[in-house]
Amino acid sequence: MAPSASAPVSAFLRHHYRHFNSAALIDAADAYVRHLDQGGKMMVTLAGAMSSAELGLSLAEMIRQDKVHAITCTGANLEEDVYNLVAHDHYERVPNYRDLTPQDEQALLERHMNRVTDTCIPEAEAIRRIEHAILSEWETADKAGARYFPHEFMYRILLSGQLEQYYQIDPKDSWLLAAAKKNLPIIVPGWEDSTTGNIFAAHVIEGDIKNVHTVRSGIEYMMYLADWYTEATKESTIGFFQIGGGIAGDFPICVVPMLHQDLKRTEVPLWGYFCQISDSTTSYGSYSGAVPNEKITWGKLGIATPRYIIESDASIVAPLVFALVLGQ
Repeated sequence: MAPSASAPVSAFLRHHYRHFNSAALIDAADAYVRHLDQGGKMMVTLAGAMSSAELGLSLAEMIRQDKVHAITCTGANLEEDVYNLVAHDHYERVPNYRDLTPQDEQALLERHMNRVTDTCIPEAEAIRRIEHAILSEWETADKAGARYFPHEFMYRILLSGQLEQYYQIDPKDSWLLAAAKKNLPIIVPGWEDSTTGNIFAAHVIEGDIKNVHTVRSGIEYMMYLADWYTEATKESTIGFFQIGGGIAGDFPICVVPMLHQDLKRTEVPLWGYFCQISDSTTSYGSYSGAVPNEKITWGKLGIATPRYIIESDASIVAPLVFALVLGQ
């Protein structure tokens, strides 16, 4: 494919990215496009702190242009995109974070600035502002005997417009708002391991929420994913674009062997594409660092599945892959 002046980022990448991880990036992006062109769908999984890395700047457009059809993310990524949306001007960047002493870290704590690598999330403007909005939704659902998934509660507060007065970034750069407008399926395994999950637990303990099951569980998410995957693959295969490791990737990829081995839905296809952006070393039993071929033995990928691993920093790589997919 010849470089195009109308797509300057793609032209630069195709000219310079020819070997090693840079070539893997090009190959993975081209295969992503082929998968979509052949009628396939794509799940993107978000680990780490990609929302605080402002991945929404590129991921939101991928969602708007139907290049992403489902997302699996950690509870942290779910909430931190909204934190950034309503409190961006209050964030602080710490470029010399490697030089911080324990005393420096304590000083940040005392100012209620929660550090994520080089970025500090302001507690009052971000976390507590969202707590106020979502608590109202939890209480309303609790009193009505209704139950929703974590992402559905976030969709409700975003689509209601109640947070618009606090927006501090262009809303088109919020991937969760883009997903809410598309009603995109989102899977949030281990949501309990998030700030919002902790807040929910505290309100149940205090008695503000009477039914702990008001927020639906991880097992229910797997059941939801199984039904979605079964239905979505009647017309096409689904690809798996994994950013980072951990539960965001481990949880959803297992739906296929579960469907085959436990539910005997053997007509359901394997994942139709696989790519992982990883900085995890393949050693000491690291699942996050496992090479894609290992997934064949678990019934997740097949011999013919296009599969790639880009060993690099996801905050650098993911926007570049998305730029290629978007033809930018």
